[in-house]
Amino acid sequence: MLFKKENNAPRNVPGHIAIIMDGNGRWAKNKGMPRSFGHTAGAKKFKEIARYCNKIGVKYLTVYAFSTENWKRPKEEIDGIMNLLRDYLLDTANFKGENVRLRFIGDRESLPQDIRLLMENGERESEGATGMTAILALNYGGRDEITKAVRSIVANGVEAEKIDEALISSYLYTADIPDPDLIIRPSGEYRLSNFLTWQSAYSEFYFDNVLWPDFSIKDLEKAIDEYNRRNRRFGGV
Repeated sequence: MLFKKENNAPRNVPGHIAIIMDGNGRWAKNKGMPRSFGHTAGAKKFKEIARYCNKIGVKYLTVYAFSTENWKRPKEEIDGIMNLLRDYLLDTANFKGENVRLRFIGDRESLPQDIRLLMENGERESEGATGMTAILALNYGGRDEITKAVRSIVANGVEAEKIDEALISSYLYTADIPDPDLIIRPSGEYRLSNFLTWQSAYSEFYFDNVLWPDFSIKDLEKAIDEYNRRNRRFGGV
């Protein structure tokens, strides 16, 4: 999609942006505050960035909210994240007037039952939205996703010669979602951390040293500008 910046210069807006929301704990530590303070600030930042992405015409925004590995963190921190998630899901009505559809990817079975119900309600109540789709990766791991897909393929008795990339993609959480065009990771880390492992094969990557709670709309614009400078050939010339 073409979108004009304030200087009226046209540029392509990625159809699907994915963000690894990293650096909340370090941000809080730098301020002498508990890690929960950083997660609260990070949740507010997500709302700000999501609304802006919807405004400029991004069709899909996927954020890494809680990974399968995050269960290794202290119980107090996990409980705080879950409570933040509850507050967010109860607050999804704020997006109703903005035509945003809510989706979740990841293994729901290990999440508390009340959160699973809130997730289902959020998806059901927003399924008619035709604007941006906001996708939260919760209890998500790329390798876990692929493992579950392979198990399902085997359980369904699919013959080996019929297994191809399209079939595997159809068994993933993101079966009906296009692969991300641009993956952004703030916080100074340079890795995917098990995020969208299959889907990121031809994504453009943008890394930033800004910690997620400080990540601004200006920083997002810098990432999109960099994306526009890339030449995406998908293996061609």
